[in-house]
Amino acid sequence: MDHVAGPRQLRRLLDGVLTIGSDLDLLTVLQTIVATAVELVDATYGALGVLDESHSRLSDFITVGIDEAGRRAIGHLPEGHGILGLLIVDPKPLRLPDLREHPDRFGFPPNHPAMTSFLGVPIAVRGEVFGNLYLCDKASGETFTDVDQELVVSLAVAAGIAIENARLHSRVAEFATLEDRERIARDLHDTVIQRLFAIGLGLQASVRLITDPKALDRVTTAIDDLDITVREVRAAIFELHSARLPGRSVRQEFLALCAEASRGLGFEPVVRFDGPIDTAVDESLADDLFAVAREALSNVARHAHAASVEVSIDVRGGSLTVHVTDDGVGIDPDHSTGGRGVTNLQTRAANAGGSLTITPRAGGGTRVVWSVPIDRPR
Repeated sequence: MDHVAGPRQLRRLLDGVLTIGSDLDLLTVLQTIVATAVELVDATYGALGVLDESHSRLSDFITVGIDEAGRRAIGHLPEGHGILGLLIVDPKPLRLPDLREHPDRFGFPPNHPAMTSFLGVPIAVRGEVFGNLYLCDKASGETFTDVDQELVVSLAVAAGIAIENARLHSRVAEFATLEDRERIARDLHDTVIQRLFAIGLGLQASVRLITDPKALDRVTTAIDDLDITVREVRAAIFELHSARLPGRSVRQEFLALCAEASRGLGFEPVVRFDGPIDTAVDESLADDLFAVAREALSNVARHAHAASVEVSIDVRGGSLTVHVTDDGVGIDPDHSTGGRGVTNLQTRAANAGGSLTITPRAGGGTRVVWSVPIDRPR
């Protein structure tokens, strides 16, 4: 057995180091690390398991050697049990000629390809383990050598540097984005809203001069539309000012929920926000908000036969209020006070110290209003 890497292996290592350091997107870097490690030691299968914040299990698992159909057939990805977990508990290189004979083996799930030889190496970033490289089965059928191990350890050092570089680049981009958000928010407030106000005031001053009923109706509608636009711009300014480093965005999750509901409705709901949604709505209240909107939209899809739905979220005056208005067949008196869906909405409102009202909409359809205090007791 050779204990020194040959020229060809060293060239592979150098090429690998240059390759993984050539990108600044973290996910791309992680995928490149796995692919490079597999090529470096002629492995058939490779994976990079990323540790979660507790450093006790795997939160992400990036693989090479198993196609997408194979991944779906396997099902739930590993979380770090058995031999994979050994590197989590004791982060140092681990090489096994036959992992099936190890006492800590956990076994393969159904549809998982058979694997024999194993090489695992931790990846550290700033002295803290970020994740682990797992390699299985050399293409030649031989077991991994000590040279293979040293090559992958060297690659892991370069991988840690590349990961940190990608993280730093991401944070720089985030801070630049925050500066852009602040600038846009100032422009919206100082220029756009002021102009809209001026136009609205001008139209209101003109109302008393208009004698034609049709013209008066059109101007009045335009004033109402301007008022709605100002509120929407204010909501956008709230979100721009309250932007933080990446985390949960209630606004984005709510938009995704409504987009998903469109498949059952047959059309996209119109969604409006008013107030600082992301900063005022905490995790618990957000879960209630999503459940209420999902239930209300589901009821519309099942019973209303509607052609349009408008959903508005209002965070003002210490309350969160959800309006779901459709143009369907109208409210069934039996469903206004009963039915599991309505009961769920009432229960969530009552538990949060709020209220639920379901009323007919002028011109046909139904209006659901669910309102709860934001500063509710926990």
